[in-house]
Amino acid sequence: MQVVQTEIGRIGMAICWENYMPLFRQHLYDQGVQLWCAPTVDAREMWQTSMRHIAYEGRCFVLSACQVLTKEDWPQDLREVGGTIDGRSVVISPKGEVLTQPLRGEGILIAEIDLDDVQRGKFDLDVAGHYSRPDIFSLHVRGGVEH
Repeated sequence: MQVVQTEIGRIGMAICWENYMPLFRQHLYDQGVQLWCAPTVDAREMWQTSMRHIAYEGRCFVLSACQVLTKEDWPQDLREVGGTIDGRSVVISPKGEVLTQPLRGEGILIAEIDLDDVQRGKFDLDVAGHYSRPDIFSLHVRGGVEH
């Protein structure tokens, strides 16, 4: 649950439906996440909308890698009942803009990003800073950093 400072930026992560947990998101926002990694098996359109929301809300880049699963990946006896997942990995900007169209199937997405866009976005909305109302709200995480 901790954001990690790396040479390429502050990286945080939420796996699959953890991304739908508001307090978890706030905890990562409070730590200054810049690159939000969101691996999932959810290829639905709603997932894409959620990734755009997280990028916009947190003013961070969202890198969502979605699993690909074909009928051939299933054992022979389960191919008729097993489902498929067509990917739809995507990269989203801190403004909620889609930087790479959702990739269906296997492949590698490449996006050129500018981490200064994170700070520029926070001039408008900063849910962990000037707009968070620390005079009224606080989040306490057991085993984490108190904010």
